[in-house]
This record gives sequence, C-alpha cells and structure tokens, in this order.
Amino acid sequence: MKDPIRWTLNHMPKSEDRELSIMALDNVTKARSFHGSFPQYSITPLAKLDGMAKYLGLGGVYVKDESYRFGLNAFKVLGGSFAMARYIAKEMGRDVSDMTYDYLTSEAFRKEFGQATFFTATDGNHGRGVAWAANKLGQKAVVHMPKGSSQSRFDNIAKEGAQVTIEEVNYDDCVRMAAAEAEQTEHGVIVQDTAWDGYEEIPSWIMQGYGTMASEAAEQLRQCEVNRPTHVFVQAGVGSLAGAVVGYFTNLYPNNPPKFVVMEAAAADCLYKGAVAGDGKPRIVTGDLQTIMAGLACGEPNTLSWDILRNHVSAFVSCPDWVSAKGMRMLGVPVKGDPVVISGESGAVGMGVLDAIMSDDTYKDLREALELDRFSQVLMFSTEGNTDPLKFRRVIWDGEYPTTDSPQRAY
Repeated sequence: MKDPIRWTLNHMPKSEDRELSIMALDNVTKARSFHGSFPQYSITPLAKLDGMAKYLGLGGVYVKDESYRFGLNAFKVLGGSFAMARYIAKEMGRDVSDMTYDYLTSEAFRKEFGQATFFTATDGNHGRGVAWAANKLGQKAVVHMPKGSSQSRFDNIAKEGAQVTIEEVNYDDCVRMAAAEAEQTEHGVIVQDTAWDGYEEIPSWIMQGYGTMASEAAEQLRQCEVNRPTHVFVQAGVGSLAGAVVGYFTNLYPNNPPKFVVMEAAAADCLYKGAVAGDGKPRIVTGDLQTIMAGLACGEPNTLSWDILRNHVSAFVSCPDWVSAKGMRMLGVPVKGDPVVISGESGAVGMGVLDAIMSDDTYKDLREALELDRFSQVLMFSTEGNTDPLKFRRVIWDGEYPTTDSPQRAY
C-alpha cells in the first residue's frame, strides 16, 4: 500500500502580518525590471491544460513552466540574482533600480565596487542560479551541497565557475557552514533563502526576486481571460517560494485573494507540522531528509515566510514521493491536445496533489473544504525542468515510485 497524502486545514492564530509588505507590488515591480535588464531574460510559458482541467472536473488548470528560465532549467536564479543586486546597491548607497545588467557588467562598476564572494548552500537549482549570476556579473561564488546531491547538479554549478563541494551533512548544516565561511571572508556574504534571527534582509530580497515569476503568471492568466486564479498551489522547502507567491497574490487581490495550498515532501514537512501543532510557532524537521524532491528537502522554515503562510494559507499538505512521480508523468505525458511540461521532482508535486484531491475520494473532505469544482481556476508552478536526468528517466521511463500496487484495467 502506498503512503497516504497527509493534510491539515489552517487553524493557526493570525499574527500582525508584518511580513506581507515584503511582497508589496512595487518591490516586485523593481525585481521584474532588474530581471528584464538581462539580455537572457524572457517570460517563461504558462501552460494552459484544458484537457487536464476537463479530466479532473475543474474550470482551468495553468502551469507556469520554469524549465525555460534563463536557460537554467529552474526558477531559483530569480531570487539569488535580485538579492545580489540589492546587496550591491546597499553597499554602494544606491537604489536597486540603478543596478541594471549593463551597469553591473561595466568597467565603471568593477572600479567602483570590485568583487564580493557570494556563499550559498543548495541541493542544485539555487546554487546554480547564484553561480550563474555571479559569473555573469563578474563576482565570485562558493557553493556547498548536502550529501546525496546528484553529480549532474554538481557539474552544472561547477560549469559556472563557482567553487563547489558536496559535504557529508544535510542541507540545513550546509547553510550553517556557508554562513560561517562568509563571516570569515573579506567582502563575503551569504545568499540564502532561509531566514533566521539576525539574517532576514537577504532572504526578503530573494523572495522579492521570486515575485517576478508570480507577476508574469498573473499577467498571463489575464491574457487567458482569467482575472484571478481561484486556487494557487505552491510547493515549499524552507517556504521562501511559497511565502513569495502567497504574499504577492494576497497583495494583488487584497479584497478577494485565491485559496492557497502549500505542499511539502513528507520527509521534510516542517510547515505542515507547524500547521498541525496549530499554535502559530514554526517547527523543525531533522535528519537526512531523504526524498526525491531534493529542492524541497529543507527542515527549517524561513521565519519571514512562515509568518505570511500562517496568515493566508488554506491548507498544508505533506506528500510522499509517489505524489511527485505521478505529477511528473501527468505533465510529461498529458491529455491529448495539452502542451507537454517537462517537470522535475520538485516541480511536479502540485500536479500530483491536484490529481489526488480531485480523483481520489480519500481526499474528498479536502476537495470540499477548498471548494474545488468545475468553476475553479487553478494555478501551479513547475519550478524546475529535468535537472537530474538519471532520476527523471527512472521515474518517467522505468516507473519508479508507482501509484498502484497492481495493473489497472484498460480504459
């Protein structure tokens, strides 16, 4: 028997909601303007899955496909690059709107600012984004990866000229290692999307960088004649992406926000555990955090994001690995007529969750609580493409992490 999806509705007490302003619309506008200054920038596609929506009994299903982002196969570069720009702007006493790609790659900038070393911990996508941005902007990058990290993800970071290692510790310990090294390095700074007491500014900038993706999606939905999504499904590791997406759409539709569903890997479900506890305090998950959803294998929540999520999320969902594998297969081999979305292990979990909620009466209570029906317009984010080719092939071709115990009858 496969492990069930676990879920809880949000019954936590509200806070003063101070962190919502991180994702104020003008902050996101600045981030999008910065990203737009890169010659490599283009808006990533929003896949309109009409066949899937009909199959699941929904009004619309829309998937933001981040496999096209800057040629890096994942969304993460949006956060790291914008945080770098804001850090440099602050060091120079300037506004981030001055930090265009042309200026940051100019001889004048090099003479004025010199070089910084950006340290980070990553399971792959974030580190690759930081390394790529540092490389493009003439800065240095040092990247630490947790044990079990894939060789292909390591190689992709090394190709960008970063100093990169795979350590014998988990992700959260790699974060501590990177922070300690940054402190001992002249012009060293840690660029991490998890926040803790005393380290909150840079994570807030990373979240604003992720806002570019949410802003594009909102615009693309309007082009599809969807004025607002009724539901937004977003995955979480430390919760920075989730906090950014929830914060942006709450600010965009202050009087009528969508219902938000946050999904985590069962092996690292710190937000879900916090929601189950119900007192509004974050929880931590320790250990090796073994899951195919490497990008979500984070056990310590971003405190800034947690505050946004506890105030605005409808449901928290803890997902076994089969959920992500099912989502990868559904997006990669879609209903006839729908576009193909090549989605990696951390990108496809939303599709797997949505399918389970709509197709399996085990989750009927959650379906009804979320009011998911034929009028619902659902937005989700495929945050990475095929970033680990061997794992991708094992799931899609070899049927790893099956969702059934016996052959199904033919339809």
